[in-house]
Order: sequence, then C-alpha cells, then structure tokens
Amino acid sequence: MFALQGLIVALLVVAAALALVLQAQRDSTQNARDRSLVAAESFAHAPGIVEALKSPDPTAVLQPQAEGARRASGVDFIAVMSTDGIRYTDSEPELIGKRAAGDIERAAAGESFTEVFEGAPNDAVRAIAPVFDTDGSVVGLVSSGIEVENVADAVDRQLPILFGAAAGALVLATAGSALVNRRLRRQTHGLGPAEMTRMYEHQDAVLHAVREGVLIVGADHRLLLVNDEARRLLELPEGAEGRHVRELGLDEDTAELLASGRAATDEVRLAGDRLLAVNVRPTAPFGRPGSVATLRDSTELRALAGRAEAAQRRLRLLYEAGVRIGTTLDVARTAEELAEIAVPRFADFVTVELLDPVLRGEEPSGAYTEMRRTAIRGIREDSPLQPVGDLIRFLVPTTPMAAALAGGHAVLVPDLSAAAGWRAQDPEGADQALDYGLHSLIAAPLQARGVILGMANFWRAEHPEPFAEDDVSVAEELAARAAVAIDNARRYTREHTMAVTLQRSLLPRTLPEQDALEVAHRYLPALAGVGGDWFDVIPLPGARVALVVGDVVGHGLHAAATMGRLRTAVHNFSTLDLPPEELLGHLDELVVTIDRDEASRDSDGIAGATCLYAIYDPVSGRCAVARAGHPGPALVHPDGRVAFPDVPACLPLGVGGMPFESAELLLPEACRLVLFTDGLVEDRARDIDTGLGLLRGALARPGRSPEEICTDVLDAVLSPHPGDDVALLVARTRRLEAGQVADWDVPADPAAVSRVRAEASRQLADWALDDIAFTAELVLSELLTNAIRYGAEPIHVRFIRDGSLICEVSDSSSTAPHLRYAATTDEGGRGLFLVAQLTERWGTRYTERGKVIWSEQPLTAGAGEAAIPVPVLDDLAW
Repeated sequence: MFALQGLIVALLVVAAALALVLQAQRDSTQNARDRSLVAAESFAHAPGIVEALKSPDPTAVLQPQAEGARRASGVDFIAVMSTDGIRYTDSEPELIGKRAAGDIERAAAGESFTEVFEGAPNDAVRAIAPVFDTDGSVVGLVSSGIEVENVADAVDRQLPILFGAAAGALVLATAGSALVNRRLRRQTHGLGPAEMTRMYEHQDAVLHAVREGVLIVGADHRLLLVNDEARRLLELPEGAEGRHVRELGLDEDTAELLASGRAATDEVRLAGDRLLAVNVRPTAPFGRPGSVATLRDSTELRALAGRAEAAQRRLRLLYEAGVRIGTTLDVARTAEELAEIAVPRFADFVTVELLDPVLRGEEPSGAYTEMRRTAIRGIREDSPLQPVGDLIRFLVPTTPMAAALAGGHAVLVPDLSAAAGWRAQDPEGADQALDYGLHSLIAAPLQARGVILGMANFWRAEHPEPFAEDDVSVAEELAARAAVAIDNARRYTREHTMAVTLQRSLLPRTLPEQDALEVAHRYLPALAGVGGDWFDVIPLPGARVALVVGDVVGHGLHAAATMGRLRTAVHNFSTLDLPPEELLGHLDELVVTIDRDEASRDSDGIAGATCLYAIYDPVSGRCAVARAGHPGPALVHPDGRVAFPDVPACLPLGVGGMPFESAELLLPEACRLVLFTDGLVEDRARDIDTGLGLLRGALARPGRSPEEICTDVLDAVLSPHPGDDVALLVARTRRLEAGQVADWDVPADPAAVSRVRAEASRQLADWALDDIAFTAELVLSELLTNAIRYGAEPIHVRFIRDGSLICEVSDSSSTAPHLRYAATTDEGGRGLFLVAQLTERWGTRYTERGKVIWSEQPLTAGAGEAAIPVPVLDDLAW
C-alpha cells in the first residue's frame, strides 16, 4: 500500500517538473517573440526610417542606427530590408545585399508577425514589421529576433532550480504519505480497504435509508451522529453534530432523556408538533461510552398531522379570500367573489343577501328582516335555493339567519332537519332543501364598522361531514373580509352616483332650438369614474350656432365640478360673440387661474383641459374652428366621403402664454360635422390612429340622420370597457336660401335712412311680415341713424328671415353704443332703450373691420310685444 502511494507521488512530482520545464520553455519563447516584435515595430516607426530607405545609399544611413537599436533592445539582430527581402543592414555585414529567407510576402502586404525561423545564418525567433510611407504604402521591412540558442540557454539556467524543487517535493510527499499511512492504520484498528468499504456502506444505509431515527450521544452529552430521519423528526438545525443535546432546541423531557443515558423503551416524547416513541440503549461495551437512541412516529402523530393539514387548508382559503375578494368596486361582484372562493373547498352552496340600500350605494338603515339575494354559487346548478334577485325575508326570529343578525356573529346549524325555526320560516322550501340533500348550515352576518350590510349562508350537501365549531371561525373571517370589501364598494357606488348625478346636472339636458344645424349627441361616463367631458350647442346672433366639445383632465367630483365651471365660462364668453381663437384664449386664462387657486389651497388641482370651439354661419356656410389640445373634427360629405380637416393644433388649456389659431371651413349643405372627445378613439388597448380608422369606417355610409350616426359610431368604435368618458356631437348643416336674406349698402348720409326704410318695408311685405313691419322699421331707423351719426363707412344693413327676424347694421367703427336712461330734459339718448323694448334681444359683436349692431324680434306680433310710449316716439331722430 505504502509502495503504491510512493509510486503515485513520484509520478506526480515528475509530471509536475516536466510541466514546469515545458512552461518555462514556452514562456521564454513567448518572451522572445514579444521582444522581437516590439523591437521590429519600434525601429520600423522610428523617425527618418522612410527617408533613409528612399536615399541613394540606405545601408550607410541605417547600418549604424540598426546596430545601436539592437544593442539597446537586447535582441540578437535587427535587419532592414527592401520589400522583396534584400538586406540593407544586418548584424553580420557579410549578409548585407543578400535576400532574406522566410515568409517575406506577409510583411510586404502590410502585416506584422512573428515566427520561429529555421535557416541561415542561425535558427531564431524572428519578427518582421513593415515600414509604411505617408500614403500608407509599404516601402521597406524590418526584421528583429533572438537566436534559438539564446532562448534555450535561458531555459537551461532555470533547470537546476526546477529539479531541486521537484526533488524536495518528492521527499516531503513521501514522508507525509508514510505518516498518514501509519495514522490511518492506527485509527482503523488495522482494518483493510475491503472491511472499511463495507463498514461505510452500512453506515450510509443507517444514515440515509432507514426510516427510523438514530442518534448517538457521547459520554459528554454531545451529539456524535444523527441520521436523516432523526434530523427530520426532531427538526435539528444544520451543524447539530458536536453540540450538547440541551442546545438543540428539543423539548425539555426529550433532552433530559437523551442526556441521562439511561435505558428507555418506547417512551413517548413531544418534539415540536410530533409525538415520538423513543428507545435508548448504552453503547458500551461495543464502543466508546455513550448511548444510542432510536425514534419512531406514533399513531397520535398522524392524527395530529391530519388536523394540522386541515388548519393549513383553512389558512390557505383565508389567504386566497384576502386576495380574490374585493378585486372590483362593484357591490354585486364582490358578493359573487365571496361565493366563488368558498365553493367547493368550504361549502357546497353559498348564498349572499344584501340590503337594498347597500346595493344602491346608500347607508343601510332600518330593519334587517328583508334582503335581496345578490349571489348564489354551488357545486350544481339545480339547487332549491331562491335565485338571485329574490327578496329574502327573515320573519321568524328563531331562524339561524335572524339569530345571526340579532347576535352579530355566525350561527352554526349542524343538522338542518332539527332546525325548527328554519323549517317554520318556509316549510315547503325547507322540505325541498332537505330532500335535495342540504344538511348543515352556517349563517354569518356581513357587517362593517358595526353596521349590518347583509348575510352570507354556507350550506353543505355533498360533504357528508356537517359543519363543526372550527368552521364557524372560518365563516366569520370570510364574512368579515367580504363585508369590508362590500362596504368599500358601497361607498364607491355612492360617490360615483353622486359624481354622475352632478355631471349630468351640469351637462345640457335638452339642446336649444335653432335652425342652422340638426344636432344629435351622446354622452357615456367612464366605468372607472366620472370624467370631465362636456359638449354644448349655443345659438349666436345672426342665425349662427356655436358647437363646443371639451374634456377636463382627471376623474371624480373635482373634474365634474371644473367641467361645470368651464362650460358656464364658455356660455358667458359666447355672449361676447368672440371668434373661436379669442374665446379659447379667455378660457385658457380662466383655467390658469383655477389651477393657481387650487395650488394655493394645497390641492392637486387639475392638470388642464382640452376644448374645441366651432361657429357655423348658415348664411355663408362657413365654419370657424379652433382647438386647444383637443382632437380635430371629422367632416362627412353628403356622398359619404370622410375627411379630417386640418385645424391648427394648439396647446391644451391651462398651459398659458401661447396664442390660439383657428381655421375656416366651407361646409356644403347636408354635410355632417362630427365632434368628439379622445375617450371615443383612444384607449389603453389601442392607439388614436386605430381609433380614427374605426371612426372613419363608421362614418363612411351616407344617407343617415345624426341620431343614426351617433348610434352606429358608438357600436363600431367604442371600446367594450372604456377607461374614459365619451362625448359625441353630430351636426347636419343647413343653409339659408338666398330669399331669406336681404342686405343694402348705405352711404353716410342721414337722407339715406328713409330710402333704406322703404326698401326694407317692401322686403318685409314680400316675406308676409306686415304685422311686425312698423316695429322692424323703428328698430332699423334707430340702428341705422346711430351708425350714420357715430360710425364710419362702409355702412351695411342686413335682414335675415329665420326663426325670427334679424336686423344687422354694420360699420367700420369699433365704438359701441350703450343702453342708458335719458333724463327728462335730454334731447336724445332713448333710441337703444326703444330697441331693447321692441325686440327680444339685441347686442353688439366686433369684426375685423368694425362692429355689427343686431337685434332679433319674433315673426308675429303678439302679446309679448312691448307698447311704445308716446314720449319715446316723439324723441325719434327721424
């Protein structure tokens, strides 16, 4: 045995020495390659080398330099050659002018390399590097190297050290092997390899394969050996061997038994949640002083493990209930989630009843004797239990449900056939349930914050075991978690209902009457919460109509309230008859102010809003449109062609500091102008381009009314679960006929008033408006006289016969008249007062070229027409 070990050691030492020699030789060769390549490339890049190669006598210039470089670098030779290998310099002068052997072409091609060269004058480790001209061409070669003899000499100098180290290692290894062999023989009591192998195989079987725990404890009460089964049964920590048995975390009785060393037979000891049968015997005289113990699971342990597994199942059920109940803010859906989590792992059937106020999002109040069945779940679909939607009454106070509601805790009924109160509540239904197989019940109230919200009933039919006391706590925990989620959903439902009610109250309930457009609209609130989308149709003077669509960023009551403020502001600004871009500018300032006020109150405020404002004139067919961060309109031509007009895209409202631009569109009669918010075409599941493509397809079919278009668009474009609210406005254009408009150019001459009055009178007669002709002439005279006196040319008069008679007088002055009360002694000042008394409304709007004073009066004279005071008539200018 020792001879074999010595031989193996000797072979290892020899192999190591040989490897070191080879490594030394390889390192020396590699070092020679590196030094040769550095020397060759350094000389090839030396200053003046290119000029020397181009000189008439390169040898005279380069030979001294090459020799100096050779001595400085420590290489054996440096030779400069032409590109075809003719030596210009060499350490041996007799070789100058001769061609060098070897792979010269690689260097001539511009590649530096090293090689082991065999040939005249001596074998060497050689490197060849090209010399490049300024244009990148190779003009010469430089060869440098170290002779192989010198490389071998370097290796030879290291051999004595290597062989000495190998011999020392061999001596030390041999001596160590002898010492180890003696120690092993002593420790194994002279056992041979075969006996040792057999002993360790038996020990491995005891340690890993035996399904009975084995421990060996020494005389000092420290654990010497423990097999896998004992480690599992006692749940021993890593590194338990060598530790005192009282430090292993064992039960006190078990630790005492193992430390005592006394003999024991099938003594039952507690180890964690296990009951073990323990046997202890002393190890003497078969080994060192100590004891050996065996451990075995008892029958009680298996029963205890079964109960522990049942408890773990309940814990997993409660954990999943915490995760799966309350995933939505919908009251009914939360009740369904409670039923789904309990069937079939806890109950065969589950019914959930809620108070009607809870379903509506209201605070529960009053008696709890009537509830609405909200969810039912079972292992089969043909249960005799009342379906969802039925009103469940608990009229008999002794029923389990009534008792649970009265006591505020779950009530267990192990045997339904013996539940007299339950059977008295509905004898026929109880008999059907018992015949179906329902045999056990737990009724648990759903209460949160001390308030009853409903009732959860857990039924068993297929499970042969009835509910036990341990199940009551599980049912109460399930009901408690569901009650909190239902209460949260109820509160959200209440807040959502309030927000929707507020928002709908802020949106137009009916559209105003006007003849310029046939309008249809749709508004759909988001499922996630109320947003800030709005729309509006606002009649303007001159038979014009303004269309508005906007969107406040965010959701909730704050967004709805802000939307109402912005909608009111748009109405107020529209009374000023501003162009779309100016109106958006005023609206932008308002949003900036709102944000500033919200920020001063430490509120989140709003991030801004978007808006599109359009004014349509049925006389000219022109539509002025401006938008602030809002999607542009869609235009559907009468033939079904769909276009998205190019309206300048401006910043959203609330950014501030930037002007707004508008575009003017010429709309043919009977075309459809479609305005919408981004919630219609944009969603998390698709981008806006996809939504616009769907919208184009939904609008492309001609011949539909605005109402039909609204319905078709929502069916084709709207996402199944929209994340934002949607406002849609579809308007079909109408044009006034030429016969409904009359206009005159008026010179700045008071004498022209009578002529225009006469022509206007004839026009009114042609329109069959003789009943209001006198009043209309009075209004025209006052407005025209004011324009001639205080305005500037050109002066223009226009009558429009639409739903009312509209009189417009325009001039190039920007000064507007004001209504006031004239004193008794004043000679004038009553004209506008007269206009205000005789018309339904009047006002001023400014244009790029001046202003327009307008008035509207009904087409028929009625009781609403104001009487004209005689003193006022006396004051007329004409």
